[in-house]
Amino acid sequence: MKQRLSSALVALLVFTLLSPTLILAQQTQGRTTGSERSSAPVTPLGRTRGLRSRTLSTEAAAVESSFNEALSIIRENYVDGNKLDYNSVFKSSIIGMLRTLDPHSNYYDRKEYEELRTDQRSEYYGIGASIGNQRMGEQNDTYILSTFEDSPAARAGLRFGDRIVAVDGINMRGKTSLEVRDKIRGPRGSQVNITLERAANGRTETVEITRDAVAQPSIPDAYLLKPGVGYIDMTHGFNYTTTDELQAALDFLHTKGMQYLVLDLRNNPGGFLDQAIHVAEKFLQSGQLILSQKGRDRRLDRAYESDNDQPDMTPLVILVNGNTASASEIVAGAMQDHDRALIVGETSFGKGLVQGIFPLESGAGLTLTTAKYYTPSGRLIQRDYSNGGFYDYITRGGSIGQDNEEEQQKQTRPASRTDTGRTVYGGGGITPDVEVKPATVSSSQARLINPLFFFTRELVNGRVQGFDAYRVQRAIEFNHKLQPTDYPVTDALFKAFKEYVAKDETWKMTPQYLERNREFINQQLRYNIITAAYGKVTADEVLVIEDPQVAKAMESLPRARELAQSAAARARAQR
Repeated sequence: MKQRLSSALVALLVFTLLSPTLILAQQTQGRTTGSERSSAPVTPLGRTRGLRSRTLSTEAAAVESSFNEALSIIRENYVDGNKLDYNSVFKSSIIGMLRTLDPHSNYYDRKEYEELRTDQRSEYYGIGASIGNQRMGEQNDTYILSTFEDSPAARAGLRFGDRIVAVDGINMRGKTSLEVRDKIRGPRGSQVNITLERAANGRTETVEITRDAVAQPSIPDAYLLKPGVGYIDMTHGFNYTTTDELQAALDFLHTKGMQYLVLDLRNNPGGFLDQAIHVAEKFLQSGQLILSQKGRDRRLDRAYESDNDQPDMTPLVILVNGNTASASEIVAGAMQDHDRALIVGETSFGKGLVQGIFPLESGAGLTLTTAKYYTPSGRLIQRDYSNGGFYDYITRGGSIGQDNEEEQQKQTRPASRTDTGRTVYGGGGITPDVEVKPATVSSSQARLINPLFFFTRELVNGRVQGFDAYRVQRAIEFNHKLQPTDYPVTDALFKAFKEYVAKDETWKMTPQYLERNREFINQQLRYNIITAAYGKVTADEVLVIEDPQVAKAMESLPRARELAQSAAARARAQR
C-alpha cells in the first residue's frame, strides 16, 4: 500500500505540471456552470506525447525512486516510524509541491474536499446552529449562539446560551468549537445525540437530532439602511445560487423604494467565476467587458462581456476590504473600470488567478491555477508572491500591514484608465476610490466579550431583576424587521451589567474601565440580545448600522449617483 501511495504522489506531480489545459477547454464551449468546472475529469497522463514526455517520465522515475527511498528510511529509522500517519505525510508532500507553483493551488484530502464542495452547494449537512467558545474563569466551553431558520437545531429547541456538554457520549468540556462542530456534522439523515446544559434552567438533557441539509446562502440579508438606500450583504462567497439570490434581493429592495444601493463585498473570499460574471452583468450594459482570461494555451484565451440589455442602473457603492478576494474582486474591478460604482473601504486582497477544480479518484481533490484574469482596463490585480513564504503572503493580503506602503507602491504599480480617464492601479488588489478604516475591536474591548455573553445569558433567561421585558423564552423569531426600539441598552441596563461584573472578581474590571468602553458594551450587548431573540442574521444589522465604512458609503452616495448618470449617458450614446 505504501508503495502505491508514493507512486500516486509522483503521478500527481506529473499531472500537476502537464494537465491545466483541460479545464480551460471546457470554458471555450460557452459559459460553463460551476458544476461543470467542479466535475472536470483528471487528464490522463498518457496524453503527453514525444520527447518531452519521455524526459519528464525519466525525471519522474528519479523523483519516485528518491521519494520511496526517503520514505523507507523514515519508516525504518525514525523514532516513531511505526506510528506514521500516512495521510498527513502524503498530504504535506503534495501541498509542499503545489506551494512551489503559487499560493492558491491546493490539495484537499477526502474530508476537506467534501467540505469544499459543501461550501459551493449553498448548504451543508448538520444541525443548523451557530456555536462558539466562551470562557468563564478557567473553564472554556462551547455554547449555542444561534440557530438557523427551519433547521434541525431550531426544531429541536436549542437556544442561545445552551452549553454543549457531550456529543454522542463524548465529553466536549474544554474542547474548541471547531472540534465540537466536526463531531456534530455528519451524513444527511444520520442521528447525533447532543447533551446540553440548558441556559434556561441549568438542567442537563440529551437531545437526538437528525442531520439534514442546512441552507447557507451567499446573500443572507438585504434591507433598507434608511428610506431609499438599499443594502445587500454579499459577504459569504460566490456559489451556485449567488446570481439568483442577488436578483431576488434587488427585486425585494426595489419594491421597498430603493434609489441607491450599497453592495457589501467585504470578507467575500470569492468562488465561481461564472457567478462573478453574472453578478457584474446585472449592472453593466450589453457589450461591456467584464474580464479577460489568459491561460497557458493562448488559443483558449477568452473575454467575457455583459449580455444584459436592461441592467440595473441604481447608483451603486461597493464595500471592499483586505479579505475581498478573487471573484468578488472581479465584480469590484469591472464596476470601477467602467465607472459604474464607487468603491469604498480598503484595498482588496489581490488575487488575479483562476483555479480549476480537479477531483481525484481517491475522493480527494485539487484546485490548480489554470489562468490569470484581467479587469476591463487591462489590470492584473494579482499581488506578487515571488518573495516570502505562504504565511507572509496570506497575512499581508489587501490593506494588512500596508498603512505606510500604499502610496509608495502606487508609484511602481502599473497604471490603467477607467472609461472616464480616472487612474487605477494593478498588481495589488482593487484600490478603493474612497479609503476608510474599519471598526476594530481592541485587546481591551476583547476582554469584555465573555462577560457580556454570560450577562446576556442571565438577562434573556429572566435572571436579571427588573428586566423582565428582555426575557426571551420562545423560539427565535426569524425574519423580524429590526426596529430602533428593539431591546435598547438603557442606562439602567448598563448599570445592571456593571453590577454583574463587580460580583465576580475573576473578571477584574473596574467601573472606570467599563465607562471608558461603554459604547462598545452597548453595541455588543444589544447584538447579543438581538441574536437570542431574532437570530444572527438580524443581529448583524446592529453592527452594520454603526459601521464606519457603511457610514462612509452612505456619505458617498451623491458621487455614486454621478457615476451612474454618466454610465447611463454613455450607454445611450452608444445605441
